[in-house]
Amino acid sequence: MTALTSQQVRVSRRISMLLRHRPERAGLTLDCNGWTPVAALLAALGIDRADLDAVVAGNDKQRFAIETGPDGVDRIRARQGHSRRVPVDLDLPPVQPPNTLFHGTPAANLASIRRDGLRPGSRHHVHLSVDVPTAVVVGRRRSADVAVLRVAAAEMAAAGHLFHRTDNGVWLTAAVPPGYLAADLP
Repeated sequence: MTALTSQQVRVSRRISMLLRHRPERAGLTLDCNGWTPVAALLAALGIDRADLDAVVAGNDKQRFAIETGPDGVDRIRARQGHSRRVPVDLDLPPVQPPNTLFHGTPAANLASIRRDGLRPGSRHHVHLSVDVPTAVVVGRRRSADVAVLRVAAAEMAAAGHLFHRTDNGVWLTAAVPPGYLAADLP
């Protein structure tokens, strides 16, 4: 994977904003599973397909998926991270999670997380990572002072909580009650 240029990073952020949070800003319409025609996105961004393909391929977290729909039209969507205001069903089947998953967060959030658990906030799901290094990277997006929480995922699943895994390895669940959170890691 080639690192994105600063211009490509800007395009990637704009795609994220449009596909996850505000498609109407560019006149885009997402279907119930979050897909929109690639041609519509290209027109909205004023870029060509080669530019889009470079951004999608070079995105470090593989945030976007492109496929040909049943109508033969190429389409694109964000793999996860949609706001609640964008009603999207990612059509991901429930899967059995590993025993433990991780969540990176600014340390300043720990008191409320210990009290209320992990909540999706303005998004559809809580995002969890399969390992500590990934959780640290995710937590650092908001603060340099990061805490990593252990989530007893298999125990949650046994109690009836559903988990989904996106194609790019992000684990999703509706919420994590405080009782399933272990001590933070150093």
